[in-house]
Amino acid sequence: MTRLSSLAAVAAVAVSVGVPAGTPAHARAPGEPSAPPNIVVIVADDLGHGDVSSYGGDVATPSIDGLARGGIRFTDAYVTAPVCNPSRAGLMSGRYQQRWGQELNDQTTPPEGSPRGSLPRSETTLAAALGARGYATGAIGKWHLGMQPGYHPLDRGFDEFFGMASGTRYVDPSWPGVHVFADVQRFDPSEPRLTRTPTEESRRGLVRGREPARLEEYLTDQLASEGVAFIDRHRDRPFFLYLAFYAPHAPLETTDEYYRRFPQFEDERKRIYAAMLAALDDGVGRVLAKLAEVGVERNTIVVFVSDNGAAEYVDADGRRNAPFAGHKRNLYEGGIRLPFIVRWPARLGAGATYSEMVSTLDLLPTLLAATGDPPAASLGLDGANLLPYLTAERAGAPHQALFWRAALNGAVRRGDWKLLLAGDVVRLYDLATDPTESRDVSAAHPAVVEELRAAWRRWSEGLAAPRESARTVVTSHAGDSIRWSI
Repeated sequence: MTRLSSLAAVAAVAVSVGVPAGTPAHARAPGEPSAPPNIVVIVADDLGHGDVSSYGGDVATPSIDGLARGGIRFTDAYVTAPVCNPSRAGLMSGRYQQRWGQELNDQTTPPEGSPRGSLPRSETTLAAALGARGYATGAIGKWHLGMQPGYHPLDRGFDEFFGMASGTRYVDPSWPGVHVFADVQRFDPSEPRLTRTPTEESRRGLVRGREPARLEEYLTDQLASEGVAFIDRHRDRPFFLYLAFYAPHAPLETTDEYYRRFPQFEDERKRIYAAMLAALDDGVGRVLAKLAEVGVERNTIVVFVSDNGAAEYVDADGRRNAPFAGHKRNLYEGGIRLPFIVRWPARLGAGATYSEMVSTLDLLPTLLAATGDPPAASLGLDGANLLPYLTAERAGAPHQALFWRAALNGAVRRGDWKLLLAGDVVRLYDLATDPTESRDVSAAHPAVVEELRAAWRRWSEGLAAPRESARTVVTSHAGDSIRWSI
């Protein structure tokens, strides 16, 4: 049975009520073939399940919470990898990125001869698919899927790009009133350094189109400004905005405006992190306000999600992925189970909770189906179209199982069962009663272990060979010590 908490969430809306004067034509008649929805996909970076207050977080995120109240909040939503690059590849393609071997941030061999860390050109992106359907497409923020010719956002279906290849600074350290937690480097020296060589600065700088751009305000604010401007420019035609904030990824940097909001946090690391969350939430709020201002809010699909869980080195009090164990870089729930919200007033009701398993793999097929032109079977998508489940047109669950692989480690979830595979470590967890994955029940359910192992092996047969990396981290949880390639 599909588990939607509110009947209002399954009511398809046939007509528009109270449309403001001056509303663009493509927003006036939602649900009609002549009125494809606008699409805004907002991706946070390293945002944990416990970072959003509507998911139980202790830092107020009123704009994100408001988005959830106006849409559907997913409780069992997953990404395809616990690190940024492969997770974004799965989201942008709708396919398990392990199919071509893109499963680590630090790839030992580029997939299919493409540049390191890029999305192979054989894969159709969400932007390319929407562009072919007549959408204006814009990417703002972190791309992390290749900047070389042929792999740059402008070569992968986006009409406009403002952002960065991967990471960058949030502030110019010469600005007055900035706050930097430099000690984060002792938690992970591989993260972006606070001082860089000119070559590194160039590689990590901002880009508009294909040309260098300047950091003119706090990075999160600047990305939000660019997103608002994109909506303003394209209000009169269907648009797709991919707004990939860098927050709250390290380095931990903020300005007085946000820092002053959290005097209750004595720990400097947590205070700056909370300030970064507040800036992210404000940015989301500005985008939502612009959609309402230009009259397209009703027929705009807004998606909010993270690319992986919060990192251990920013987690001052162990609450960033609460209530789950694990962090970015491992396959415990804290690394791969994230906040996920979808709002579409024209078709979906408000204030519902959906508790079946979903994945960022589902975004591409769902969003293309929403345009009235579903994706072709030839794309070989692994994601599911969620719309019939969210409108109660179809019963059951979108996925019978979801799978993960990171080098030699893997996991599979089916129903409430989750099997973790890490070398000789084989652990079975019942997430319904043990969401923290603290009690291995494999000895009590050997048949379930074998069923899930067999399913994982069948899934693995169609993938490129697993890779290892020189960069590794070790987790210690519930008596297990596991090494993870990153």
